[in-house]
Amino acid sequence: MTPARSTATNAAKKTPAAKAPPAPFDPAAALLEAFATSDRINHYLLAHLPAEAWAAAPPGGKGRTIAAIVAHMHNVRLMWLKAAGAAALPAPLDRATVTPAQAADALAESRAALADVLAAALAGDGRVKGFKPDVVGFFGYLVAHDAHHRGQIAMLARQVGHPLPQSAMFGMWEWGSRGKD
Repeated sequence: MTPARSTATNAAKKTPAAKAPPAPFDPAAALLEAFATSDRINHYLLAHLPAEAWAAAPPGGKGRTIAAIVAHMHNVRLMWLKAAGAAALPAPLDRATVTPAQAADALAESRAALADVLAAALAGDGRVKGFKPDVVGFFGYLVAHDAHHRGQIAMLARQVGHPLPQSAMFGMWEWGSRGKD
């Protein structure tokens, strides 16, 4: 091979290949992933909740236990699934007898069913039967409802003398990490 040809061949080998343009942003997929991440945070909270806090009576004996709050979170999801006309509804939870494992399984089931409702609305006209104004508002409602009750759970665990570990308190805010759980 001649020196000129060798240089040209080496230059061609060093030229990086053209990269394909990134796929366009998919808002529907991003909303569904954010909904899944929010639910993973629910599971992260349950996994780090001290067992003694689960059924501890609230201060003053008034209000819900943590078990009752988590049952409520799931049962409200069922209410919306029914209103939206979902084909199949997961079983409701009994606030007085639910275990953490049952709650985790039920939350996973209701999240999957709601993800189907969200996906159908995102692929369709953007409406969710029984909810106004639209699917994005419904998504916001669902995430806000869960987040509200996560805050209640964290506060109640502290009030009953069994606080969440500080790492879990911060970990609930690590959406980048929870998106990979």
